[in-house]
Amino acid sequence: MIYSFGDLELDDQRFELRRSGQPIPVEPQVFVLLCRIFAGQGRLVTKDELVEAVWNGRAVSDASIASRMRAARAAIGDDGDRQEIIRTVHGRGFRAVPAVRILDRQEGGLPPRPDAPSLAVLPFRGIGLPPDQSVLTEALAHEILRALSRLRWLLVISRGSSFRFARPSPETGERLGARYILAGTVEMVGPILTVTPELVETATSRILWTDRLSRPLDALAELQQAIVAALCAALEIHVPLNEARLAEGRDISQLDAWANYHLGLRQMFLFTADGNRQAAAFFARATTLDPGFARAHAGLSFTSFQDAFLRYGPDRAKSALAARAHAERSLEIDPMDSFAAFTFGRTHWLTGELDLAASWLARATDLNPNFAQGFYSRALIAALMSQSGLATDGVDLALRLSPLDPLVYGMFGTRALSHLLQGHRDEAADWSDRAASAPHAHVLIAMIAVVANGLAGRDDRAREWLAQVYRLRPDANAELFFAAFPLRDRSAADRLRRELGRFGIA
Repeated sequence: MIYSFGDLELDDQRFELRRSGQPIPVEPQVFVLLCRIFAGQGRLVTKDELVEAVWNGRAVSDASIASRMRAARAAIGDDGDRQEIIRTVHGRGFRAVPAVRILDRQEGGLPPRPDAPSLAVLPFRGIGLPPDQSVLTEALAHEILRALSRLRWLLVISRGSSFRFARPSPETGERLGARYILAGTVEMVGPILTVTPELVETATSRILWTDRLSRPLDALAELQQAIVAALCAALEIHVPLNEARLAEGRDISQLDAWANYHLGLRQMFLFTADGNRQAAAFFARATTLDPGFARAHAGLSFTSFQDAFLRYGPDRAKSALAARAHAERSLEIDPMDSFAAFTFGRTHWLTGELDLAASWLARATDLNPNFAQGFYSRALIAALMSQSGLATDGVDLALRLSPLDPLVYGMFGTRALSHLLQGHRDEAADWSDRAASAPHAHVLIAMIAVVANGLAGRDDRAREWLAQVYRLRPDANAELFFAAFPLRDRSAADRLRRELGRFGIA
């Protein structure tokens, strides 16, 4: 939507504040605060509502709210004395003073790309449902459709078309123009409701993913949330893998932008220098074929981030600048894409701007509340900022959303780092072993395992991981570690540096 008041416009689609058409720089938290107030169209917006919108319900001080409000007033040309645009209702909250016009009530952002994978959701089939509960099959499919509308990379067939079909088949897929179909069953045995969703590739009728989730009937809302979370995580993993499989072996010159993008994803998640170079080449080819492909630009930001983070190239600063530029381009094309916001947030991690990184990663998970990698990255930033509770909660949520995620080693590593910073040495060592043993774990994860095991008094195990460090990176050093993990707690950083030094990593 675009909220207009005087010569100011607040555009939540482009994440932009404008005066007379000219953008005004504003921090993400300040922008969200302004959106929340002007969306109220003159009604009182309480402090609790602002905390929920801006800080995701985390406990914050009145001073933090006041600081963001001062920045918001400055951005729009208001102040606490005049209060011509935002009026303070003491002890309660804030409200917009001028009449606010809504210029555009559309959801915003770009429609899914026409060559994107397409999915149809069919009504689930009821088994043993009493007549008064038969509506659950359609209600569940509708809830899934609503959640899938947040996924910017997926073309979702409308309910009006897909609900005309009862069973997945190649013919159903062809008539709907859907490459994938989601169907399933809803079964009731006593008070227990069990849902079994299936993701099917329509051309072959091959089941790519299935799950089985059960809850008491009186916990229906919880069951719906669990199904949506499991489905969104499965789609983020299984559809790209299948798209890459379909593209492999074909003449590269005949591949479209989307096929190149998915081949890039497969190489990117190998977390090797060679895989990263190949991924960047695929993403670059995708942007050449289609310069308006937001996710391909975000992919280039991801590979540039990896170049800087793991020092694959000789110039870290240059790679960090490239990561920022590609992420900005992705956001320009589609400001509502969670992957674009995710990559932009991580570029601020590279430059040590952890508060900005946290804000943009929060934006990514607001855009897609089932974005496991977004929650994991937010948790890592929280660990670096010594916010151990947020780090633990974030990792737990990421693992629940996507237990088979390509970044699962990082989720385990974040848990290990958080325990390290809290002084939980045995727990840190246990989690670091799990992280460094996971597929595609990189050298920085092995370094965490060295430190964690060393501090836990497990020197023999630490030396095993030390050998792994040098197998992965013969020139590994402490500067590589602390550039990647800019810890706010200097005493904790010094403690980890001494432990690395004890094992010869200086």
